[in-house]
Amino acid sequence: MEGVGLHTGVTVHVRICPAPANAGIVFKRTDLDNFEIPAQSRYVARVSYATSLMRKGVLISTTEHLLSALAGVGVDNARIEIDNLEVPIMDGSALPFVKALREAGLRPQRARRLYARVTKSLEIADGAKRIAIHPAEAFRANYAIAFPHPVIGAQSLDFSAAGGMYDSQIAPARTFGFLAEVEMLLKNGLVKGGSLENVVVLDHEKVMNPEGLRFPDEFCRHKILDLMGDLSLFGHPLIGHVVAERAGHAMHAQLVSQLLKQKDAWELTAAPEAKPQEPSLSEAELASSGVRA
Repeated sequence: MEGVGLHTGVTVHVRICPAPANAGIVFKRTDLDNFEIPAQSRYVARVSYATSLMRKGVLISTTEHLLSALAGVGVDNARIEIDNLEVPIMDGSALPFVKALREAGLRPQRARRLYARVTKSLEIADGAKRIAIHPAEAFRANYAIAFPHPVIGAQSLDFSAAGGMYDSQIAPARTFGFLAEVEMLLKNGLVKGGSLENVVVLDHEKVMNPEGLRFPDEFCRHKILDLMGDLSLFGHPLIGHVVAERAGHAMHAQLVSQLLKQKDAWELTAAPEAKPQEPSLSEAELASSGVRA
C-alpha cells in the first residue's frame, strides 16, 4: 500500500507480510537496513496526536489505525515493512487496511492464541477524563466523548468484539480535526499531509468534507478504532470491558502500561478458538465507502 503520512506529509510504502506463530506484530524500516520495532507498549514514545513507537532512536509514527485493523480482523503475527517514519493515513480510517487484509486472506497457525483475561478492575482518572477496564466474558468497549461543537456534542457507543461487526461499524470511521486548530498544528510540525481526503474537518458549525459523515457518531466510533489499536500494544488480545470517557491515546497507553505492571489484574488463558471472522462488508459496500483499490 502507498500513501502519505498525516503529520509528516512524507510518501510511504507499506507491505504487510506473514510472520511465524508467536512473532507478534513487528515493524521493519526497510529504508534503515530492516531495523525492527516490535508493536509493544515498552516502545511507545509519543501519544499526543497519534501513537508513535521508538527503539534506539528509530521512529514509527501514527501506528494506531493499522494496528487497529490487524486486531479487528484477528491477525496475531505480521511483519510490516515500511520505508519511512510514518504509517500512511490512507482515507483516515482503518478500512483500507482491513480491505487489503481481507483480500489477502487469513491463515490459521499451529499455535494456540493466548488471551489476557482481566480478573480485577483497574481505573485511571484525570479530571473529567477517565478510562477503566473490568472483567468480562469477551472484549467490549464503551466510549463516551463530548465536544462543544454542534455536529459532535455528547456521543457514546457500546461495541462488542463478539458481534463480529468491526469491519462495518468501526473500521470505516475516520480521524477528525478542527479547522481552528490547523494553524497551531502546522506550527508544531503536524498535519502536513492532512486534507479533506483523509480527515473529517469541522469549522465552527459544520463538517467541511463534501461527502459528509459515514455515521452520525463517526467521531465516537473512531475513538474506539484508536482504542483497539492502542490496546493491541499489550501483546495479547484482551478479554475485558473497557469504559472510557473523554480519553485519548495518552490514557489508552496509560491503561496498557498499568495493566502490564499489575500482573494480578489479569491472567493468560487459551480461550476456545473461533473461525476467523468473515468480512462484514460486501465489495459494493467497500467501494461505496470511498476506498480505492
